[in-house]
Amino acid sequence: MRAVADGFRGRARTAQPALVGGVPGAVWAPDGAVQAAFAFKFAGDRIVAIEIIMDRARLRALGVSRAP
Repeated sequence: MRAVADGFRGRARTAQPALVGGVPGAVWAPDGAVQAAFAFKFAGDRIVAIEIIMDRARLRALGVSRAP
């Protein structure tokens, strides 16, 4: 877990709003290529969990797209 957190240190600033499986989330897309998606889990109007998805096949299956 620590290695993943260290890998994203300072990079979260480049996260962009996105739809992840049709639900609001965010993506990390350096140079325009989506490398990670942040899938938000909501309870009411609050984010209660964030899943980081980096598996390319799963990213394609989810239909990750940057928000306009």
